[in-house]
Amino acid sequence: MRRSFWLLAFVALVAGCTTARESFPPRTATEQMLISSAADRAAENLNLDLPPGAAVFVDDTYFEGTDRPYAVAAVREQLARLGARLVPTRDRADYVVELRAGALSIDQEATLVGLPRTDIPIPLAGPLGLPELALFKKEERRGVAKIAAVAYGAEDGRLADATAPQYGFSRETHWVVLLFFSWTTGDYGPPEARGPWFDIETPEFAP
Repeated sequence: MRRSFWLLAFVALVAGCTTARESFPPRTATEQMLISSAADRAAENLNLDLPPGAAVFVDDTYFEGTDRPYAVAAVREQLARLGARLVPTRDRADYVVELRAGALSIDQEATLVGLPRTDIPIPLAGPLGLPELALFKKEERRGVAKIAAVAYGAEDGRLADATAPQYGFSRETHWVVLLFFSWTTGDYGPPEARGPWFDIETPEFAP
């Protein structure tokens, strides 16, 4: 009887356990922050000389790149800050501002002093993975944005003004020293959003 009681209690306990499933988006927040921060910095440098209060239609037909909608919105904000009155259609505009992107993505590079991760084939057992041994390692990811704009009359198509390409950059660098010590530095997002490990070169044990 007692054994049956404990068996039922165990079954009830196991049946009562639940597992929460977590889903992960295909892109990391860090990647999005790097690109959007670079886009913000490039957009802030755009400066078109248009009459204050002019009605402006933003044409992004030729604007391509990762996180394109965010970058276009950053440019629209900059134009509004410069005094433009943004309109939703070309027929209501005094000027058309045509945007183009030469870059809107991420570069990355790594430097390693030590031994990279290696797979050693073992007969009848498959490969044996040896972990990376880093005496010194620097992994850097850079968000890069190159944005330019040209303004012309909505009716006659005559050039009103144009910008040189403007550049924006952001970075995140991960460091490893003597196998176990690692830290991360970066310059995207406000300080309170970066976490205590950003721009503070205090080593912490790597997992």
